[in-house]
Amino acid sequence: MSHHHHLTRRKFIGQASCAALGSTTLLSTLTNLKFINAASIANSSILGGGDYKAMVCILLSGGSDSHNMLIPKDQNRYNDYANTRGAISIPRDEVRSLNNTDFGVHPSMSGIQQLFNDNKLSFISNIGTLLQPMVKDEVWQNEQLLPLGLFSHSDQTQQWQTSLPNSRSNIGFGGKLADLMSSLNTNDKISMNVSLSGSNIFQTGESSVEYSIDPVDGSIGIEGYSATSNDSFDAARRDAIDNLVDANYTDIYRKTYIDVIKNSRDANIEFTEAIGSTPFLRDMFSNNDFSESLHMIAKTIAARDTLGMKRQIFFVDLGGWDHHDELLNSQAELLNILNAGMTEFNAALERLNIQDCVTTFTASEFGRTLTWNGNGTDHAWAGNVMVMGGPVVGGRIFGDTPSLELGSGYELGGGGVMLPTLSVDEYFAELALWFGVSPSELNTILPNIGNFYNTGSGNMPIGFLG
Repeated sequence: MSHHHHLTRRKFIGQASCAALGSTTLLSTLTNLKFINAASIANSSILGGGDYKAMVCILLSGGSDSHNMLIPKDQNRYNDYANTRGAISIPRDEVRSLNNTDFGVHPSMSGIQQLFNDNKLSFISNIGTLLQPMVKDEVWQNEQLLPLGLFSHSDQTQQWQTSLPNSRSNIGFGGKLADLMSSLNTNDKISMNVSLSGSNIFQTGESSVEYSIDPVDGSIGIEGYSATSNDSFDAARRDAIDNLVDANYTDIYRKTYIDVIKNSRDANIEFTEAIGSTPFLRDMFSNNDFSESLHMIAKTIAARDTLGMKRQIFFVDLGGWDHHDELLNSQAELLNILNAGMTEFNAALERLNIQDCVTTFTASEFGRTLTWNGNGTDHAWAGNVMVMGGPVVGGRIFGDTPSLELGSGYELGGGGVMLPTLSVDEYFAELALWFGVSPSELNTILPNIGNFYNTGSGNMPIGFLG
């Protein structure tokens, strides 16, 4: 199982989006939609429609070294961590303590430390892609039990977005949720799934695609088209475009094409007007792409009633975590950006009084080795993630926090690769249940969930969303 060649985020997502067009047969598509539509009707009846919920997925693409994000502070466990990590370990007196735990966070994560200590954020430890629960002795005995392309950027990024570790699918978890629940929204022009990072697998469904917006400008419409400009030249160009778009076409291909353009124009106008009337939030966010993306998400959430949205899923990719070298400096810089953005986003949601309806969660294709390669760390398996928001049971570390000593319980043989003890399926199942998916429908969107969780138990799979 060798490492695959690294792909840039833009190149990978572009390839994956094209591949999605041929990933399923017409028969399977129609079969899935039959079940999805039935479930959607059932869910619409159960949920009524008086509530709003949003999920925000933050993908830390490249493979985040989360062993330097969540760090043991107990002296004995810290010694194991420091001995294993060597020169890339964080000095114990610089680790920021987390209340009521024996752990702390990286010194660049002061805002996240405060969110945790205020019970607004939690960690989920030692999580990764799994087909079924495994013990260490099973890992190398049967490769059929391992995720496809383990340690590969492209495969593991795909699997984290689909939660299908035994197949190469381009239908994502968020896309399945949109297929299942989009009937809760009254807007038929703007997707339930809104991306701040272009096309992605996570939000691609059988019948759903993302609505891509720009972190600064929001919805991007037809180039040169302005619905509001009073300039005579702009008005003439607008009239010319409207005449083309609004004309009746008898040819089915022309009509199909022009309907797409028309819907895009109308959605752009509607979205731009809606977020233009939202409260001013710009002063709450830093001047970088990540914070600006979260700012635009907050504005979009603020416009939920105007847009006719009761369920939304947002996606933002914060890349650059593939730290084979220069780990300490590069990670500190990125963690500053992540820390500021998440702290600002939480404050903005509180200003809007909508924090209890939004769950923000992180993901990354894999964790990294505990051991260092001389200047950084290499591709591994299990890692740590964060969940934030009013619905989250905050101030907790969920899941196992195994020893980081080489050769101990879940370390796979001296190279510093940790075996996951929680699956992506359990993580996503809990998010889906909170979002309003019936337990009986979890198998539709997460076919392997029965290997980890009894859908009839009445309990949450992990417990971070009480």
